[in-house]
Amino acid sequence: MINVLFFAQTRELVDCSSLVVDDEVDDVEQLRVALMQRGKRWQLALSNGRLLAAVNQEICAFSHPLKSGDEVAFFPPVTGG
Repeated sequence: MINVLFFAQTRELVDCSSLVVDDEVDDVEQLRVALMQRGKRWQLALSNGRLLAAVNQEICAFSHPLKSGDEVAFFPPVTGG
């Protein structure tokens, strides 16, 4: 079981702030690809060029391995002024 959180524009596009995934996935990239199968809005929200990920509240690469109980957050890149 992996807890998935969505923030900002990503959350707006998928119309969901969180969900639990029971699928076996090895890393963040496999999770991203599995979620993109949910439809066009998910594909747009989870496009790799528009997305950052964090596992257990630490920003990570999409190759970061996952285990049951992890929390994965997806969010768009942000800039400050």
